[in-house]
Amino acid sequence: MTFNLETSNNRIFKESFDSISRIVDEITLIIDTEGLKLTTLDRSHITFIIMELDKTVFDEFECTTPEKICIDVNEFMKILRNVKSNDILRLNVDEGNFIVTFIGDATRKFKLRLIDNDYEPQVPPKISHPVKISIPSTILTDALKDMSIFSDKLQFLIDENYLHIRSDGEFGDTNTEYLHGENILTTACSTFGIDKLTDILRSSKFSNEMELELGDDMPLKLTLKLPTGDGILQYLLAPRIEQED
Repeated sequence: MTFNLETSNNRIFKESFDSISRIVDEITLIIDTEGLKLTTLDRSHITFIIMELDKTVFDEFECTTPEKICIDVNEFMKILRNVKSNDILRLNVDEGNFIVTFIGDATRKFKLRLIDNDYEPQVPPKISHPVKISIPSTILTDALKDMSIFSDKLQFLIDENYLHIRSDGEFGDTNTEYLHGENILTTACSTFGIDKLTDILRSSKFSNEMELELGDDMPLKLTLKLPTGDGILQYLLAPRIEQED
């Protein structure tokens, strides 16, 4: 056993992997003396995901040798759906299996087969966004439900005062305005698919606040940070570019 991780805050895993499992099929977890992290890109090259959890997120953290393990993330999420809110979550490996244990009124252990994979670290593209704001997570999740009524896409527009979220379709249109209160000196506008954002926002409870970084027809960078400052979940979503007639 090269590592043993335990946390009483299993919500972090359940909510983040609910999103991740809808975007990619396999992931490689990297566990070292600093903590746990993953970087992955979906097959369509539309969504890039970064998750970093510092060792201080865990109640117990032991790692004698850095480890890279590849698992089927959908199967992992099937296990996590059965965790109870008061269960302690324990993670380790043993003889080709990823061991997931729930410790509560009873101890329940799951062995998930590891996948052979010649993992090469994924490096996110370096993008400098001209606009960055913070918003409550509920603003975006509520707006997304509204936008999906008439369309399968939405537009983010950030100006000096407001974040505008808009969608329009054959039968109607929808608009949300949020006074962001940031010092914004320029505007930025880009369009995205609602289905991709819906997958991403399955993780909205990871943090009460979200950071949005935007530019004209540029990818959206969406960052959620744990209130304790020792974990992030970040997405880079490619824009939806409309073809001109």
